[in-house]
Amino acid sequence: MYHFVMSGSHADNGNSTDTYEPIETASVDELRALQLDRLRDSLQRAYDNVPHYTMAFDAAGVHPKDVGSLADLAAFPLLTKEHLRQNYPFGMFAVPRTDVVRIHASSGTTGKATVVGYTTKDVDTWATVMARSMYAAGARRGDVAHVAYGYGLFTGGLGAHYGAEKLGCTVVPVSGGQTEKQVQLIVDFEPRVILVTPSYCLNLIDEMERQGIDPAATSLEIGIFGAEPWTDEMRAEIEARLGIHAIDIYGLSEVIGPGVAQECIETKDGPTIWEDHFYPEIIDPETGEVLPEGSEGELVFTSLTKEAFPVIRYRTRDRTRLLPGTARTMRRMAKVTGRTDDMLIIRGVNVFPSQIEVQVLATEGLSPHYQLTVDSDGAMKTLAVAVERSPETGESDTAALAEALQNKIKGNVGINTDVHVLQPEALPRSMGKAVRVVDRSSR
Repeated sequence: MYHFVMSGSHADNGNSTDTYEPIETASVDELRALQLDRLRDSLQRAYDNVPHYTMAFDAAGVHPKDVGSLADLAAFPLLTKEHLRQNYPFGMFAVPRTDVVRIHASSGTTGKATVVGYTTKDVDTWATVMARSMYAAGARRGDVAHVAYGYGLFTGGLGAHYGAEKLGCTVVPVSGGQTEKQVQLIVDFEPRVILVTPSYCLNLIDEMERQGIDPAATSLEIGIFGAEPWTDEMRAEIEARLGIHAIDIYGLSEVIGPGVAQECIETKDGPTIWEDHFYPEIIDPETGEVLPEGSEGELVFTSLTKEAFPVIRYRTRDRTRLLPGTARTMRRMAKVTGRTDDMLIIRGVNVFPSQIEVQVLATEGLSPHYQLTVDSDGAMKTLAVAVERSPETGESDTAALAEALQNKIKGNVGINTDVHVLQPEALPRSMGKAVRVVDRSSR
């Protein structure tokens, strides 16, 4: 069993919980006071330096100096991805472009890319929250960390890389793809920690098994999984096959990248939001109204310490709930059930891909590899599910498996679907985030 020790200069803070920084177990009162001070500074920085915020705050009749409590933030206007695109490329920067040392951007598949910038201090803040996240997940100084997130404009790879180095890990910067080589490196370099998307981890497990390697016999003990929604059923599948702790990390480029929230290995009960840097709210996605604690709705973030690219009440589109802290003082977020813009309406029923995933993983004889196709039938939309049978399942069983999954989806989700059970490895494999939904309804 691995022995956890405090790392580097991060000394015991007097609490029984082993943490990377003392603020993680500060009192709620201390945390709220720090948040309020930082919120005022962040609002003022945005108002003074970003024309979008100046106009938006003035139009809403609010001013940073009027903020007397954290609750006053609810009066400020919400920020959307469309606002970021309208100010492409550098219009949302709160510092001169010459002070920006790093730029990342989204893929821009649905429009112009959303561009984010970082000062030297921002990069250090990002590395710190990532190091804190990895520490909470059980990683320690000296561990070999295999980073299989994509490098480049996507924030995943470099965010994980800088955090792992700050923690004192030996980093293997593999990025995505080259699955056979990744398996070889895992066998040869013996990493204890892997940072990867859940769907690509499944590809690695499949490749290990194809090569005759027992995935559970590798050196891996901890997997830090993010960049796409995944279910508890997917967690159980990965843990059982790979023999590791599968830990959830949350982040998004617009807020900073990975490291906004991290599940703690002690509890594995949902990611703890690093509230000293990112202030969360849950809103009704239709009205924008702030919902009471514990209600499910859309997650909204306000950055408290970012210099180059402050975000004020940014709509993430992720559906979740805020929960009380457990392993840390700071609040947790429940597992993301889907995105408000990923919700499918199938014959009048609201459906999230994660709901289908639960039923796939609950059907014995099927693999976790699936893809949904949305088509139109007049004014209504229809859903087809393509899923692979497991290698141990015979081809003669496919009709029975299709019927079983169809019945599960009908009984638990409430919609009729066409289910197609395919041979193993029939679906395309992702090198990063899986393409779960193909929408042909508007063609």
